[in-house]
Amino acid sequence: MTDTASSTIIACDACGKKNRVPAAAAGTPTCGNCGEKVAWIADADDQSFAQIVDAAKVPVLLDLWAPWCGPCRMVSPALESLAHKNAGAVKLVKVNVDDAPQISQRFQAQSIPMLVVLNDGKAIDTQIGAASEGAMQVWLARCLATIKARAAAS
Repeated sequence: MTDTASSTIIACDACGKKNRVPAAAAGTPTCGNCGEKVAWIADADDQSFAQIVDAAKVPVLLDLWAPWCGPCRMVSPALESLAHKNAGAVKLVKVNVDDAPQISQRFQAQSIPMLVVLNDGKAIDTQIGAASEGAMQVWLARCLATIKARAAAS
């Protein structure tokens, strides 16, 4: 059961159909029209973090940001682009540090934007500060490769 208030409308990159994507789900979102993977982008706060992030079945790209932070606003479109390019492989979760002090403390967010790749609720790597989309894609690909290698070794 999903709460429609905590879902986002995401257009499928393959066919353009708009899909309601829940913040938390058992699987990964697919397009209701063509069946292709759809970008998974959600917002979380202190109350919803465990359900949205810790319980995710795919790696999470966590964006710790604030609305008053210029660099945060600059990287946001690039992060959403990465979520689309990595649909089905990663979930982008945005956390406004002003509204989520417990999450800020958990990740010791001293500077923002702060990006954290999580797998099974555990931090794999962290990147602090604004970076280009290309640099973030390289970093994310390296993190996803690390996760895959660890899974294969176990």
